[in-house]
Amino acid sequence: MRNVYLSFLLLLSLAAHAQGPRVLIVTAHPDDETMFPVTIFKITRELKGAADLALITDASGGYNGLVASSYYGLNLVDSATGRKHLPLIRKKELMASGEIMGIGNFFFLDQLDDYYNRNEKPYLQGKNWDIAYVEKKLDNILANGNYDFIFCLVPHEGQHAHHKTASISAIRAVQRFKGANKPIVLGSQSQDKGYAFRFNGLGGYPETDILKTAPVFELDRSYSFGEDKKHSYMIVADWVKAAHKSQSGDMNQAMHRGDLEVFWYFAINGEAGVAKTRALFDAVNASGYSGK
Repeated sequence: MRNVYLSFLLLLSLAAHAQGPRVLIVTAHPDDETMFPVTIFKITRELKGAADLALITDASGGYNGLVASSYYGLNLVDSATGRKHLPLIRKKELMASGEIMGIGNFFFLDQLDDYYNRNEKPYLQGKNWDIAYVEKKLDNILANGNYDFIFCLVPHEGQHAHHKTASISAIRAVQRFKGANKPIVLGSQSQDKGYAFRFNGLGGYPETDILKTAPVFELDRSYSFGEDKKHSYMIVADWVKAAHKSQSGDMNQAMHRGDLEVFWYFAINGEAGVAKTRALFDAVNASGYSGK
């Protein structure tokens, strides 16, 4: 009963805060935010919170824009053309996506979006990226942002090395943070209902371990409401995906998929942050046209 009461008080606190909860998204590529856009949309648009986004790479990779080649008048499946034009194109697309979600500030760290692989070590060791620069930038962003939460992709073994490096860098930045209001860092990805995926941490990186006593937090963006039940927040996710026109292949496959936005709670946050996180997702799930 005490936990329910505490969660209720924290929910009231989030709702009453003049600016609502403040979130920093840390991702490797434009379009990574399509894993949890509705949660961000609800925080900024319905809870009157704020969200910023730190993009680690220069966005020069991702050559799957076959249909987008006609749209942009460029051969976006050619790597040489992509290296030249994609950084500007994809950053503009990210800002268009961010306008939908209500992103306030963008921080571009411009590390090379070199190639797809799953070995995060050369990036974290500073061989492929200037990781010292990344760490300094993230430290400065956290020091000045007064964030309540950090969202990143869940760094599981099958993830792109860039994704894992971005998420581990975000977690380590929170570990280094010396301010009074230490943000809570969560790892996320979209899932279909009834998903079997489980995550406990990435081997070799104890900072990615999940707090086993914490729940897995979810937002159902497929919940139907309104006239003839034809409305859902899936449309918001599709708006965000459609902003990434240069990635026409990947986004075509992703459209109207992923019923849930799922968040895992890292152990480095400690037990004390669970109630605050539960209050956030209670508020997110209750806001807008949730029917709850």
